Amino acid sequence: MPPDAGLRVRFWGTRGSIPVSMTSAEIRRKLIATLVRAAGRALDTPEKAASFLEREVDFAVSHTFGGNSSCVQIVTGSTDYVLCDLGSGARVFGNDVLAARGSGDHTFHVFMSHVHWDHIMGFPFFLPIYTPTNHIRIYGCHAELEDAFRRQHAAPFFPVDFAGLSARIEFVRLEPGREYEVAGLSVKAKLQHHSGDSYGYRFQRAGRVVVYSTDAEHKQDDLAEVQGFVEFFRDADLVIFDSQYSLAEATSIKEDWGHSSNIVGLELCQRAHAKRLCLYHHEPLSDDHKIAALLAETRRLEEITRGDRRVEILAAYDGMEIAL
Repeated sequence: MPPDAGLRVRFWGTRGSIPVSMTSAEIRRKLIATLVRAAGRALDTPEKAASFLEREVDFAVSHTFGGNSSCVQIVTGSTDYVLCDLGSGARVFGNDVLAARGSGDHTFHVFMSHVHWDHIMGFPFFLPIYTPTNHIRIYGCHAELEDAFRRQHAAPFFPVDFAGLSARIEFVRLEPGREYEVAGLSVKAKLQHHSGDSYGYRFQRAGRVVVYSTDAEHKQDDLAEVQGFVEFFRDADLVIFDSQYSLAEATSIKEDWGHSSNIVGLELCQRAHAKRLCLYHHEPLSDDHKIAALLAETRRLEEITRGDRRVEILAAYDGMEIAL
């Protein structure tokens, strides 16, 4: 990919709080719905069946949003890898790198929103850390960044101590609001309201902007804070946004739990003139049908409230790729 080519974003983990898997009951419901829809059709080849699934069956039935916790890759065209967070999706990402390019001589730049367990739990199973010729640089604004990773590997929690990891691993402390150049990207961190603090990241290159903003609660009565995030999201090509709760939950029974809603994300993106909003950090209690319903609701709301600019609404799923 040439240096002026666009960015791409790949999602390796999109769940919040804890990884989840589909139950047998949910798989059964999907199969029944698909078989009923296919009644009377001659789907006697794999090609016909695949075409039927893609064209005539809703995504929530034919696919899944997935169950791995937070891990997002920003593809720049460089041989270096850029990631946001190391939830359980990092294990899948690491396996993919090994399958595609072998086990060694890789450099990874990882930007951590925070160090709650669902965002670091994939690290012990991220196979590149066990190869001496790999270089992993972990960036974050928390004073306890390195300590959190080391403690996760300590007995009795994991059988391999951090000191036994073969790769070259560095921790890089960032200052919020300061701009850094990493792997061809301009990167800036912003403090977010969350237990123990979290940080969003704004990545920019050649006029294209990706904002990664998860585990953030937005206090709508704090106008200065709201305006600060409007500016942080300003003219972004893609905003990846924590929409774990409904607005009612986020402002009542789950207030101060540190997460936001689809509605707040849409309002911020509309005010910021962002081009795309991607719903992210999905509630672990939400099945595929419920996430699809949230996506449809958000798209309807965007149509009703649209001014002179459209915001494209997406819902992240494991394996999703977005070209900017």
